[in-house]
Amino acid sequence: MTVEMEKFILVFFLIIVSCAATQPPNIVFIVADDLGWYDVGFRNPHMKTPHIDKLATEGIIFESAYVQPYCSPSRTAFMSGMFPFKVGMQHNVLGDHQAACVPLNYTFLPQELKKLGYATHMVGKWHLGFCKWECTPTYRGFDTFFGYYSAEEDYFNHTKNAYLDYRDNKLPAWDYRGEYSAYTFAQKAIDIINQHNVSQPLFMYLPYQNVHAPIEVPEKYYNMYPNVLNEGRRIFSGMVSALDEAVGNVTSALKEKGLFDNTLILFTADNGGPVEVYASNWPLRGGKHTIWEGGTRGTSFMYGAGLKKTKTTYNGIMHAVDWKPTLVSAAGGSPETTIDGISHWESIRNGNPSSRTEFIYNLDDFEPVMEGHAGIRVGDYKLILGYPGTPDGWHEPMNKTKNDIYDSITYLKGDFPARLYNIRSDPTERYNLAPKKPDIVDQLRARIEDYRKQMVPALYPPGDPASNPKNFGNVWSPGWC
Repeated sequence: MTVEMEKFILVFFLIIVSCAATQPPNIVFIVADDLGWYDVGFRNPHMKTPHIDKLATEGIIFESAYVQPYCSPSRTAFMSGMFPFKVGMQHNVLGDHQAACVPLNYTFLPQELKKLGYATHMVGKWHLGFCKWECTPTYRGFDTFFGYYSAEEDYFNHTKNAYLDYRDNKLPAWDYRGEYSAYTFAQKAIDIINQHNVSQPLFMYLPYQNVHAPIEVPEKYYNMYPNVLNEGRRIFSGMVSALDEAVGNVTSALKEKGLFDNTLILFTADNGGPVEVYASNWPLRGGKHTIWEGGTRGTSFMYGAGLKKTKTTYNGIMHAVDWKPTLVSAAGGSPETTIDGISHWESIRNGNPSSRTEFIYNLDDFEPVMEGHAGIRVGDYKLILGYPGTPDGWHEPMNKTKNDIYDSITYLKGDFPARLYNIRSDPTERYNLAPKKPDIVDQLRARIEDYRKQMVPALYPPGDPASNPKNFGNVWSPGWC
């Protein structure tokens, strides 16, 4: 072999290596439904979540990543990068009979990633509206969709109120009765991975059904918790372990396909755990439906490609609206400048301070009340105005025989009372500083009033009888608005 030939081969090899090194990362965005702060093994040693724990502890655990107190609002933030109160998605969750969805003028995360050359796939829960096809996943940026449109489906027969809510792209998926959804979703994700063209970057959005009610799990996971005497908590704990196994099966498939080393995994809950349905946010206050920390500080972590400082925690403030621009940045793109979200990619991967200093927990004036009314975080301080939502209190896991009795707060309309907490020094919200620091209360109240000028009315219309699944072969379906 001549010297010139050796040089040519060396240059060719370096070009190949350089191209491989600069290929955008595959991105897997996992959402755990109703998972509590204390419902994972890396915080609670009684929980059996080895796959989640490994990813979390070898990656970056987020200690101050916030979500909304309910499902649809958080998913709106994930997909659009907008605070829900600015797009009309701040109240409760979208109902099956409501002629509403996230407004179509907002670009969703998969649409941005498609611009960067990604294949985009979704497996799992949508819950962002489905009254017309334009509202559904394959019209909002996803190449494929397998999952369900609403919430609270049976895990085995995939019905809600006796009507099917299970889709394979646009077609009803009737052939999965009796199969636990976590099994199906993991297998669908594995199929996508196995069939993926590796020359193209992959984005997979994987919002699992677990661990949302109804509380159901195959017996083998229930049997993993013989020392949990409360029946509901034992089933719930098994559901968490079923979720963990599903996550492990997906990561194994990524490894077998040779994609894992260039994959970035984001895992987050969509809201705090529902205390009344056996979740635990210990030691945080409150739970789902509330703007206490237990309802809004999400269990989340990141693992994989592009991260430089790992096996650590990250304390910088982040919000659900930030995941869209952060993932776009990780993919090599330029985030939109017209959204609320801020990219934290460089801060996260290098362990630098967060650029977010404030966010709104919620702004919702719609009656009847369903969740926390108004709250803001500015620096270390958090101000809650009026009703914070229910449940209140601090709740360890219900591992004993009796169900926990949780505290409620009487609803008072409006912005009274004001509650102020220093979250850095008092993360469990035990010391109301409002009487001692009225000047800070006034400053944060003024910021809330500024944000209220940007609030739009909640998209929460009455039910429409045209939605009746009997009109669509006993399937919850688009096509009636």
